Amino acid sequence: MSRRRLEGYRRAGVNRISLGVQSLDDRILPRLNRLHSARQAHQAFEAARQAGFDNISADLIYGLPGLDGPVWERTVRDMLGWEPDHFSAYALTLDEGSLWHAAGVTELPDEDEITGQYWTLTRLAREAGYEHYEVSNYARPGRRSAHNQIYWHAEEYLALGPGAAGFLGDVRYTNVKPVERYCTLVESFAAPVAAHEVLTARQRIAERLILGLRLVDGIPTAWLDERIRLEPGRLPALLAAWRERGLLVEDGGRARLTEEGFLLSDALFVELL
Repeated sequence: MSRRRLEGYRRAGVNRISLGVQSLDDRILPRLNRLHSARQAHQAFEAARQAGFDNISADLIYGLPGLDGPVWERTVRDMLGWEPDHFSAYALTLDEGSLWHAAGVTELPDEDEITGQYWTLTRLAREAGYEHYEVSNYARPGRRSAHNQIYWHAEEYLALGPGAAGFLGDVRYTNVKPVERYCTLVESFAAPVAAHEVLTARQRIAERLILGLRLVDGIPTAWLDERIRLEPGRLPALLAAWRERGLLVEDGGRARLTEEGFLLSDALFVELL
């Protein structure tokens, strides 16, 4: 990404940018089908700074095939050395339907190694002054993602553009994907909606809990009480077990997951549902 192009973005009014770095190991990047090198990723970051961007985020993935502890620590240290304003770090997930899920992938680190990479990440980020404010996201003070917090707070948002998703009231919807079809519908003043679903009251409660617990701020304990009333026989013991294991804490009328809870959040959310 050239500085000239980035300066054009700034003149057009773009005031923040996110770089999909994923890895800073030139042995691993080709396996991810990434076309950039570690050096080029750093150059893109520097070009963005020189173009006047003062709000830059970058993404990393841990648990990648062939990624060990020392390489991951070097990756995190290197990226933190760039001093991004925000960064995201996701554990690799082999979603059903993905190429790696279908074809299989070798050299995946074991669970202990992935857990170690998570703790290395959180330690280095904390030492560098970043707030671990969401399961997979870290920010300097005042630099939390304004966009994503709309999702995590289960607020409404409009879908603008082909294939975009929106949420209004209790309706989740997606726009048609083909650009030509989308433009035709908009130009004829027709809603370019391809599909929608109406969430039930129980689905809304569950989503509000799961999305809210992704944030370090947590949720009002009253939301948990509302969920318990739907299933009073099972959930009190489940939540008590989370507290006993140090995964969930409650204070000041709010409930939140700890760092240990963040690590196990996917499994915890399944139990909560």
